Amino acid sequence: MNIKHQLFIQCEAFVNKRLQTVEEIISSNQNALQSETKSSAGDKHETGRAMLQLEMEKAGQQLSGIIKMREILSKINIGKISETAHLGSVVKTNKAFFFISISAGQLIIKGKTYFAISVSSPIGSMLLGKKVGDIFIFNKVEQKIKEIF
Repeated sequence: MNIKHQLFIQCEAFVNKRLQTVEEIISSNQNALQSETKSSAGDKHETGRAMLQLEMEKAGQQLSGIIKMREILSKINIGKISETAHLGSVVKTNKAFFFISISAGQLIIKGKTYFAISVSSPIGSMLLGKKVGDIFIFNKVEQKIKEIF
């Protein structure tokens, strides 16, 4: 299994774990909303329901983000080879390895650190379309692209 495939699998696992966490939060909040009973302290009850509603909205937004990440992953062709950096590329610079995919943070494969970055992130948008030998500056640090695969 090549590095790109392993990175892709780790990104899928990242998304699945986030999905599971959000689904647990939603389920827990739904159960809490259903079990809330009107007590004599009406204001306390309403505050509790409002807080649960806010939590549900937040979880819904997270769920929406997870669905977007899944859509992005579905567009990645890990077999595609290109001279320019694109969605699904691994870009090796003189400073780091980047996997242009989703914002999943640091991934480690065979003892090497890779950064899974989204195309809409500042560094991701900077890398798109770059070729081997190109130089760019990110966070005041000059980096040179050594390899794209």
